[in-house]
Amino acid sequence: MELSASDAAFATAVDAAVVFKESASAAGIDINVKREPSDGYWSNVWAKKPFCTCYWTGRPTPDAIFSLIYAKGASFGDTRWDNERFNVLLVEARAELDETKRKDMYGEMQAILSDDGGTIVPMFMNYVNGLGEAVQTPERQSADLPLDGMKAIERWWVTA
Repeated sequence: MELSASDAAFATAVDAAVVFKESASAAGIDINVKREPSDGYWSNVWAKKPFCTCYWTGRPTPDAIFSLIYAKGASFGDTRWDNERFNVLLVEARAELDETKRKDMYGEMQAILSDDGGTIVPMFMNYVNGLGEAVQTPERQSADLPLDGMKAIERWWVTA
C-alpha cells in the first residue's frame, strides 16, 4: 500500500512515514512511502488519498476532538469514519450531567474508535517550551496545544 507523506502535515512527517514503513515491514506489511509536495498537500492529498499523514493536537474535552474528527459528517473527518454506536454516545454524553457516567461514555467511545476507527496513531508528540529566566508563565499551562495552548503571547510575560 502507498502512504502519502509531506512535511506540510507536520515537521519530519516523511521521516516518520519511513520509520512507520520499516516497523510495518517487520510485521510483513509492505508500505511504499510517497513524498508529496508541501504545496497543495491539504487540498490535494489530505483526506483525498486513502492513506496519508496528518497531525492533530489535543483539545480541551473529548467532545471537541470527537466532534471535530470522528463524528459522522465531521468537518475535518479525514477518514470519513461512521460508527452508529459512537455517534449515539457522542450526542448522549454531551447531555449527561453525571460525571462518572459521562466519563464511562467517553471511555466506551475511545474503545470503539480504537477497535473500529480508521486512524492509525503511531506516536504522540511532546511539547517542550524553552524558557529563559526572564520569561514568566502562569503556574498552570494548557497542554492541548504548543506554547500554552497557543496563548503564550497573551499569558506569558518578560521581566527585567
